[in-house]
Amino acid sequence: MPRTASWAGDRRPLVVVLGPGERATVVAAVDQLMPVIRRHADVVAIDLDFSLDLRDLEFDLAIVLGGDGSILRAARRMERRQRPILGVNLGKLGFLADLSPADFVAVVEEVAAGRCLIADHLMFDCAVFRGDVAIHQSIGLNETAILGGPPYSIIDIELYVDAELATTYSCDGLILSTPVGSTAHNLSAGGPILRKTLPAFVFTAINPHTLTVRPVVDDADRVYELVVKKPLAATSVVVDGQMLCVLDALDRICVRRAEMTFQLVEVRGHSYYRTLREKLGWSGRLRG
Repeated sequence: MPRTASWAGDRRPLVVVLGPGERATVVAAVDQLMPVIRRHADVVAIDLDFSLDLRDLEFDLAIVLGGDGSILRAARRMERRQRPILGVNLGKLGFLADLSPADFVAVVEEVAAGRCLIADHLMFDCAVFRGDVAIHQSIGLNETAILGGPPYSIIDIELYVDAELATTYSCDGLILSTPVGSTAHNLSAGGPILRKTLPAFVFTAINPHTLTVRPVVDDADRVYELVVKKPLAATSVVVDGQMLCVLDALDRICVRRAEMTFQLVEVRGHSYYRTLREKLGWSGRLRG
């Protein structure tokens, strides 16, 4: 269940402002919004190139200007010490960065006063094992993907659930997505949309060779292992759009629920289905 902001009614929140400063729209938004933010919060830092180490910095709230990609970058910078994020959408869809600049100006006073809720969302740990040694590790928010790469032929990916072989996919790749990531790569590949707070993972094969293969949703409290016995020269593991490594034969990719959660600020009037309706064009009417 969503919880009350930790600074509610106590003090002005300590805020970090983040965004991709190479974008003119972000620079303009900083100029526009910083006076509003400073009226209601104490700004600890402004980071417009995502170079700041957020792990040990003391702050209550990250305000991220940009889009969902910027929010993913902010979550990566926090690593295992996640703090609440409020996203201002300066991109395209913006499932996580749900507020327009005008919306943000309208709600920033309430958020700064703690009159908002914080929702916890599933994150995962991904580790690549070569033998018994973990050669690469990463936390993620959206998805782990195994992508075949050139020379672009079908690969076989074994899926183990709690050490039991579940199935072998023959496909171009496989996406293991969280609910937050279900509206990203998973959705483009034909996977289902999961409510963001569900404790679950979804498996979606990319161009499966067998037509009966369909996406599967399973419990987040299980351990999932993926093995590609005969990877192609460029078969890779990708976490939230960042390549983790190129796979060798029999490498094991282990994905499990992370101890930390992604924390997203919820404001009144921006419900889950409103976001889907507006972002995906669920108007119920055909447009000419």
